[in-house]
Amino acid sequence: MLEKKTLNYEKVVLIGVINQEQDEEKSNEYLDELEFLSYTAGGEVVKRFTQKIDIPNPKTFIGKGKMEDVAAFVKTHEIGTVIFDDELSPAQQKNIEKILRCKILDRTSLILDIFAQRAQTSYARTQVELAQYEYLLPRLAGLWTHLERQRGGIGMRGPGETEIETDRRIVRDRISLLKKKLATIDKQMATQRGNRGALVRVALVGYTNVGKSTLMNVISKSDVFAENKLFATLDTTVRKVVIGNLPFLLSDTVGFIRKLPTQLVESFKSTLDEVREADLLLHVVDISHPNFEEHIASVNQILSEIDTSDKPTLMVFNKIDQYTHETIAPDDLATEKSAKHFTIDDWKHTWMNRMNGQALFISALNKENLSEFRKKVYEEVRKIHVTRFPYNNFLYPEYTDDF
Repeated sequence: MLEKKTLNYEKVVLIGVINQEQDEEKSNEYLDELEFLSYTAGGEVVKRFTQKIDIPNPKTFIGKGKMEDVAAFVKTHEIGTVIFDDELSPAQQKNIEKILRCKILDRTSLILDIFAQRAQTSYARTQVELAQYEYLLPRLAGLWTHLERQRGGIGMRGPGETEIETDRRIVRDRISLLKKKLATIDKQMATQRGNRGALVRVALVGYTNVGKSTLMNVISKSDVFAENKLFATLDTTVRKVVIGNLPFLLSDTVGFIRKLPTQLVESFKSTLDEVREADLLLHVVDISHPNFEEHIASVNQILSEIDTSDKPTLMVFNKIDQYTHETIAPDDLATEKSAKHFTIDDWKHTWMNRMNGQALFISALNKENLSEFRKKVYEEVRKIHVTRFPYNNFLYPEYTDDF
């Protein structure tokens, strides 16, 4: 199920909806993210379709007329894959496949596919496989329609097991086996974490593709895989870092995303133990993204789900070198200044000003403002260390530029 294959770019069509929960602007933003996900998975987006619909069609998700438009486009341009931005029910997926006669995916299955490609270690592969099987279980119906009914006749009467029931039993057994395997690995990793001594633990958290791995490489001088794609990092990496003469452990964790599949949240909760057990969180934010505030809210929501929202946190606004803002002409009296017109200095005087110096602005790629970053991290780690070991206070002096 997790076999690696060479990716050939497939022609992809995206479908999103506009409703009371998401207006046209937000729908386009979600489709932008879905396009990036498609590119990461090996797809080339040819066209997008959106429809204003309050309640999704229980049979085909979108309306009949829009489905006919999609079907005509798919046939004309020989599209191999159609991806919906929202999760489809098993019945909807089955009905849409009959109409479009191509591969139908939703956001969840696309993210699962990317995770399957990116998983490197046995631990990550096991977690992804568990999520895939849990997603697949309710969708087995229809895969074996030619064998759903048992044949009658001599020797064929009486109780028996249909092919679909056999598959369900196999999948359930596999899920049970994977959960036991994860429990064993979790035990081993808990032992490893327990052997790290009393060093202060710092965890990098944040939305996917905000530069956590790049920052990790810069601070720890390690070689963690980093790429401008979503979910480049799945496996948690822990490195010992020394600033001045103060050592601490820094861990790079999996990135979060809006509409994160529940199967992945559940199966990756064990990976997020690094976040749970951390003494300090570095919440990395891509300030160059136009909707970075929503990204912050999404990450905070997931952190609250795993009971870590009350931990000491430094907000690290990354990619200041890529930040751009719109300008208002001096003679333009009609346009009102909004967030898209803010410079970084303007942002510093908004809600970020009320963070008591817990907000940092850096560029990990260009190594801008890293001395300020190191100073703040040193101070916060020192504060935690001295609280834990008061008699060590004299070992770690105040931060100086010589560090």
